[in-house]
Amino acid sequence: MIINQGELFRGMTMVFMKEFMDSTTRESYKQGDFVFHEGDPADHFYTLLSGSVKLNVGETGQRVYMVSKPGEAFGWSSVAGRDIYSASAECMEPTTLLKIGRNKLGRLLEKYPDCGMLFYKKLSEILGKRLIGCYQIISQTS
Repeated sequence: MIINQGELFRGMTMVFMKEFMDSTTRESYKQGDFVFHEGDPADHFYTLLSGSVKLNVGETGQRVYMVSKPGEAFGWSSVAGRDIYSASAECMEPTTLLKIGRNKLGRLLEKYPDCGMLFYKKLSEILGKRLIGCYQIISQTS
């Protein structure tokens, strides 16, 4: 299963992963398409199957992160207690994603508490790494 390659899903049970996959929809985007815009309601969580997605903020579209590895997830605002997305997600090439609603994912994580705990632990590690990367970018431009 390609999704198991993602850092966020490593270590999840096969039962959880099957139910996760059954709860997602597969979506395809063209280069230049936006998955969501900064400020849109944070209703979905996404996992990359193929392609790449640039996450950017502000009117100038300053890149903050590039999602490019199969299994990599984004749209974390939907599972981190935010009502709106904090960045825009633009496809940099033809891209295929798995999409799951925030409520569906929340119920799934509650149903499998061990996987839910692991999910949030890994999510915090991933976001911590991204934050450090942002700090490095900021320090280089100052």
